[in-house]
Amino acid sequence: MTTVDHIAGHTWHGRKGAIENAFRYGVDYVLLNAETPVNAPRLFGRNRAGLASLWDSDHGGAPGNGKGAAWVRDVLNAHGLPAPATIDLLAQPRILGHVFNPVSFWICRDAQGAVPVIIAEVTNTYGDRHSYLCHRDDLAPIGPTDRLKAQKVFHVSPFQRIEGSYEFRFDIRVDRIGIWIDFTGGNGGVIATLVGTRKSLTVPGLLKACLRRPFGSRRVLALIHWQALKLWWNGATFRARPEPPTKDISR
Repeated sequence: MTTVDHIAGHTWHGRKGAIENAFRYGVDYVLLNAETPVNAPRLFGRNRAGLASLWDSDHGGAPGNGKGAAWVRDVLNAHGLPAPATIDLLAQPRILGHVFNPVSFWICRDAQGAVPVIIAEVTNTYGDRHSYLCHRDDLAPIGPTDRLKAQKVFHVSPFQRIEGSYEFRFDIRVDRIGIWIDFTGGNGGVIATLVGTRKSLTVPGLLKACLRRPFGSRRVLALIHWQALKLWWNGATFRARPEPPTKDISR
């Protein structure tokens, strides 16, 4: 059995371009081995109901129809990448049955525990999903100074263009998580970060998170729409949702 880690961290977003906007919010993620039974507090459910829970159906494929870590193994095999020894999932959990993850991460480790591949699983507020396969060209372990690039092909914010590129940076430690995503498109873009300490999930920690940030992902959705309203009010260009890409993963 594996333990569940709790990342009580914060996310920061800063908009690039003529219309500036930035915000910083607290956020709670969990990290666990996605292929083994978990040893977790009773209030946390793994593929079962709980105050907080993490379900395979929410990840690894279309939202609500995910296949969990089996999807990750299929993706790596289809792209000619080595099969991982273990697969960890870093995601916001359901709170009282509701979930929305703007981005989750599949962390693929080799037999030595190093991380040669990470899949960033991006979901927009329209219910569409696309994932980005992140790795070095030589498949060496991803280090905190590596900057991994991917072409953006998926509509996320109606106030950002699709055309452009991402730069991902990951610092995955035993005691801390740091993730930076830098999107540049034309003269604009956005920088998004996720940083937090990594501790074992406990009942007091879970209850404190629910009191400090009640409603879980419902709060996340409300804050997203609040920031969108501010951008619209300040004159940012609104872009209608295009059809999502036909492929569910890209590099």
